Amino acid sequence: MTALADGLVGLPAYVVLGLVFLIPALEASSLLGVVLPGEVTVLLGGVVAYEGRLSLAAVVAAAVGGAVIGDNLGFLIGRRYGVSLTARVPRWLLTPRDVARAASMVRRLGGGAVVVGRFISPLRTLVPGLAGMGGMGYRKFAVYNLTGGLLWAAAVAILGYLAGAGYRVVEQRLGLGSEVLLGLVAIAGVVALPRARRRRHAHR
Repeated sequence: MTALADGLVGLPAYVVLGLVFLIPALEASSLLGVVLPGEVTVLLGGVVAYEGRLSLAAVVAAAVGGAVIGDNLGFLIGRRYGVSLTARVPRWLLTPRDVARAASMVRRLGGGAVVVGRFISPLRTLVPGLAGMGGMGYRKFAVYNLTGGLLWAAAVAILGYLAGAGYRVVEQRLGLGSEVLLGLVAIAGVVALPRARRRRHAHR
């Protein structure tokens, strides 16, 4: 990933800006995020802004636009084709465990899963489609999607800008932070599930 990052930083500024929009847009709509997390290009867009070749505002705007549009497409695709689509994805690319984790988070958090999932690399690709499959209302999804996209894009781009030439360290720690957050979500699910079962039994 470091070699890829170095290559992206060396591209012309307008190409970097295009990728800052395109990669987040394709994350959920095409499952590209399983292979290439969108935060890589957004982080590097912040680095290019630090170098003075792009404005930070342009990087954030491009990232927000790509993230929101891509997740909207993912939501609509999930609503219409979700079950058959996930069944056709190769297991080496998307494991049933990843799908189960994302589905569990959507059930527990509802619209909040759209915001939380935006910051967790493996789930960011899946949550929009699963929200569509689960029957979440589009207006509700759109509000949470815009909120999550704004927070995520601004945070990652600013991290890249502040890191400047030291972006490799931030890239590694951002990936670690995503893994830690995913672990916390999984632990919360393990703790919450027995309580939910007890409540259901109590109401019977």
